[in-house]
Amino acid sequence: MIERIETGIAPSSAPINDAVRAGKHVWLVAVAEDPASGDIVEGGIEAQAHRCIQNLEIGIKAAGGTLANLVMVQIFLVDSADAAGMNAVYRQYFTQQPYPVRATVVVKELLAKGLRIEMTATGVLD
Repeated sequence: MIERIETGIAPSSAPINDAVRAGKHVWLVAVAEDPASGDIVEGGIEAQAHRCIQNLEIGIKAAGGTLANLVMVQIFLVDSADAAGMNAVYRQYFTQQPYPVRATVVVKELLAKGLRIEMTATGVLD
């Protein structure tokens, strides 16, 4: 059975959820949007990467876990030049082994205007 996790993040108008759970597994998606207003944050890749990871953290906490429960993170960037700034921010949140398995992909564009990064993650709860 798949269960929707209520994150409190501003809902999308699309038929999507920020987090769902099936058994001990949680799937999450995060963009660099203010969780209250839904507006894309300004300030470059560092600000957007912080917000994405903070939104992942909101989702995993709503499911009963922490960032340490993430086993896989996928990152989508619109510019490969943003990788260094994203990595600097990522290192601030993921500081202890085992780190999540990670893939970073450069894409042509993301759906929201001004959005430079999007993340998906999979977590396993105890």
